[in-house]
Amino acid sequence: MNARPKMTRMWPPGGGTDRSLAPRLASPREPVDAARIGRRVVRRRAKGMDADAVAAALEEARFDARQASRHEDLADDVRGPAELAEWERIEQLLAAAPAGTVYDPDTDSVVRAELEADAAAAAAREADLREAQRVAARADELQALRELGTLEQTEPRAGDEAVRDELTRRAGGYVQDDVDGWLARALAAHRGHYRDPAAREGAAGLLPAPVLAHAALLAALVRLVPGADVDRLPFAARLATSEPEATGALAALLTRAHPAR
Repeated sequence: MNARPKMTRMWPPGGGTDRSLAPRLASPREPVDAARIGRRVVRRRAKGMDADAVAAALEEARFDARQASRHEDLADDVRGPAELAEWERIEQLLAAAPAGTVYDPDTDSVVRAELEADAAAAAAREADLREAQRVAARADELQALRELGTLEQTEPRAGDEAVRDELTRRAGGYVQDDVDGWLARALAAHRGHYRDPAAREGAAGLLPAPVLAHAALLAALVRLVPGADVDRLPFAARLATSEPEATGALAALLTRAHPAR
C-alpha cells in the first residue's frame, strides 16, 4: 500500500489554500438579570391595583424580606430586594397620583424609559453583530485574494482596518506583513477609500504605528522623488517595522523639507 503524502502547512497565511475559517457568529444572549426579573414580576402583579392593594402587597414584601434576612444562603439574593424596592416605588407613585388611580405599567415613565433603553441596547447589539459578520466575510475575501496573489490589485474599503485586526487574530496574533504593507501603500498613494481625506485622518486611530510610519515615509519619499512607485520601495516597510518612531520622525523631517505644493 502506498504511503499517503505528508501535508505541509504554509506560513504565513496566504502561502497556500489551508486557511482558517471565520468563526460562526451568533447573536449574543443577554445575561440573566435577576433584579430586572423581580421588578417585572412586581409590575405584572401591581397592574390594576389601587393604593390600598399596593400597600398590602408592600407589607407582604417587607415580611418576606425580614424572613429572608434570617437565612445566610439568601444573603446574595438580588431579586428579593429589587422586588421590595419596586413595590415601594409604585406605592410612592400612587401616593402622588389622584385618589382612585390604579397602577398601569404602560403609563409608568420609569417603565417606558427602561423599554426605550432596552430597545436601544438591542439595536446596538444587532448592529454590532452585523458589523462582525461583515468583517468576517471581508476577511474571508481578502484571505482568498492573498492566496490568489491578487491582494495588491485590490483597493481597500472603509472598515478594512478592522478586517486587518481580524486577520491578525486568526493568525494567532502574528503580524500580517502583506496586509500591513498593502494598507500602508494604499494610504500613501490615496487608493481606495483613502482617497477621502477624512478616511486618511481616521486611519491614525485605526492602524498601528508601524503601518502609519510606513505610509508616512512612502508619501514623503514620493514627494521627494516624483514618479517613485510606492509599490517598489520595500526598505520603507523594513524601517517602519523595526523602528516605527524613528521612521515617523524621518518622514516628518522629509515632509517639512519638501512640503506638498
